[in-house]
Amino acid sequence: MKPTRLAATVQFAITMTWGAAASAAPVPPTAPAAQPAAQPAAQLPAPRRAPAQGAQGAQGAQGNSAPLPIPSSAAQKLYAAAKADLLQVRSLLKSGRTQSSVGSGFLVGTSNLVLTNYHVVSQFALDPDTYTGEWVDTAGQRGNIELLAVDVLHDLAVVRVNRYGTGFFKVPEGEVRLTQGQYLYSLGNPLDLGFAISEGAYNGIISRSFYDQLMFTGPINAGMSGGPSVTADGEVAGVNVAKRLDGELVSFLVPIRYAQRLLKQVEGRPAPPKDFTAVVTQQLLAHQKAMIDHLLTGPLTKKVMGPYEVPVRETEQMRCWGNSSAQATSRSEKPFAVDTTSCTMESSVFVSGSLQTGAVGIRHQYLRSTGLDAIRFAQLSSASFKNEDFGSYKDTRLTGPQCTEQFVTNGSLPMRAVLCVRAYRKFAGLYDFSLITASTDDGMMNLQSRLDARGVSYDNGMRTARAFLEALARVSVK
Repeated sequence: MKPTRLAATVQFAITMTWGAAASAAPVPPTAPAAQPAAQPAAQLPAPRRAPAQGAQGAQGAQGNSAPLPIPSSAAQKLYAAAKADLLQVRSLLKSGRTQSSVGSGFLVGTSNLVLTNYHVVSQFALDPDTYTGEWVDTAGQRGNIELLAVDVLHDLAVVRVNRYGTGFFKVPEGEVRLTQGQYLYSLGNPLDLGFAISEGAYNGIISRSFYDQLMFTGPINAGMSGGPSVTADGEVAGVNVAKRLDGELVSFLVPIRYAQRLLKQVEGRPAPPKDFTAVVTQQLLAHQKAMIDHLLTGPLTKKVMGPYEVPVRETEQMRCWGNSSAQATSRSEKPFAVDTTSCTMESSVFVSGSLQTGAVGIRHQYLRSTGLDAIRFAQLSSASFKNEDFGSYKDTRLTGPQCTEQFVTNGSLPMRAVLCVRAYRKFAGLYDFSLITASTDDGMMNLQSRLDARGVSYDNGMRTARAFLEALARVSVK
């Protein structure tokens, strides 16, 4: 939809009565020229837990990771047979060919195709004028990389190099059947220290991210991203991708079935895409459609906070957390209390070192006076509302926020609402939406709610905002 049409046609199309100062919904910002991609980084932190760290080493090795344990005799034999087909994948600045980031990869069968992670190659995928790729093998040989395909949603990429594999790493045609507790062996170049192998057990499929991952209870350190995780006979079960920082030996693999699909795409394509930014954009648009469709399948779940009902969505991919605290200005008084419910997705989509997107967050804050008069409580709730942040106009990734403020009612709850929209500079058709609301029905209590939808189409951002506003309610308390 073009911006010139949106101002006239897009409004909160629900049963609401707008205040006298009502105006049209914000026009989506127009994105100016694209900015350079930034440094690869870790995955989105899970709520109330330490983040999962991308296993790729940004700006060289990550020095705070523990060294890998000494491998068993079985692992040593496997490494000796596999090492010829292991590669380090480097992102270099074209000017001076200075190393910018490092990861791992592996030759598929006897071909000259290499599987790795998207986040390992993201710099030269999105900014080929500034960055280029290089491979280095265990014998010290090196050469240039040709990027053939990316799958940003599953964090995979296929590149072509000027050497061939020995056939050790076998990517199966069909399904790989793994048994809980089965030993797997992960290979790569940890911490840019040299090639290595680690062993651990397969412990099932993790469904908390939007796309399946395998849990590997073995060490995967920075620099091992994109390396293979194989069975004892060299069959590739997954691709190293990340580890948890708050757990011991909790690592994650991309299931090999996603890599099988990407390799088939390469086989059927005569030449690689000329513009990988356009490819990434299309994949992000597909993700946001599936994400919003999943989020809005059926009505949102309602939770009660005081006399209010608030919408949430609790699934495997989105978890909710709550807390309550009474704030005090002195030891003898507690003038107001705050209850908070926050729901966030367990993961997001890595695009570049400075951009992770494709996620939804919900927050509700119920304030009530326990000792403040109406004027002081109004000052408190107003200050809380004004403290919300919508992003900087100096951000190189997104345009500045364009906002509209309205007084609305959805039939049961009058509210003050602010809706802000930001456009992605590099990825046309994607936006960040932020909606905040504050109830205006009671001078001694206040419900403030916030919805953030990152990396969505304009239509889906408006669709999500409408559903959120419709679901807020005041209910009678018996």
